[in-house]
Amino acid sequence: ITAFSTLMEPQMCGLLAKCLQFHIVGAFTVSLGVAAFCNFAVAKPRKQAYAGFYRNYDCMKDSEEMREAGIFQSAK
Repeated sequence: ITAFSTLMEPQMCGLLAKCLQFHIVGAFTVSLGVAAFCNFAVAKPRKQAYAGFYRNYDCMKDSEEMREAGIFQSAK
């Protein structure tokens, strides 16, 4: 009888709420980490690449090169 008295009783009330609270906090933390990683690993380098491209971009020169290459059929 002493062996059965040392066992803990199972939690019957609030078990779902306790598990959900743990998993919601974990999911929020993981999603925040993934968002920060995507921002610093993908978005910032992409923005810097676009800024570097358009810093020295000359649309008139580019259109002249395309016209000379024959891309524009109607512009001779």
